[in-house]
Amino acid sequence: MNDDQRDKTGGAIPGDVPAQPHYNPYLWGGGMSEPVEEGFTARAGEPRDPNEPVATEEQVIEALREVYDPEIPVNLYDLGLIYDISIAASGDVDITMTLTAPACPVAGEMPGQVAQRVAMVEGVGQVAVTLTWDPPWDMSKMSEDARLALGIF
Repeated sequence: MNDDQRDKTGGAIPGDVPAQPHYNPYLWGGGMSEPVEEGFTARAGEPRDPNEPVATEEQVIEALREVYDPEIPVNLYDLGLIYDISIAASGDVDITMTLTAPACPVAGEMPGQVAQRVAMVEGVGQVAVTLTWDPPWDMSKMSEDARLALGIF
């Protein structure tokens, strides 16, 4: 996109289709990374204001649907990478997730991205996202929407 195609703020002109996340070997290091250990936990957020209602599971899921796998243009929730969501009365959220492979180039970063995004939901307190490799992820865990997006029937 050249300068004539940008708006005055430097962003894309209205109506442009946003770029989809994708694997970029220059950005992600070009290969396999060291496997991340079982139980790795990323944290984000702060205690919830007690005058604010606690977020619902649906609100947390909607936030999770905004985090994409950089190699696959499908969100983590619909890929079936989120195994468990637990919301405490305090608004604290515990999430257990996996990735498509232990040596995923972003294995150490994705739990942090998930924790940060969920912590942004109104009514959420502290967030802990724990990575597990058991059971291993496979394509049967994907939603029907994810299968359609990837052309897997």
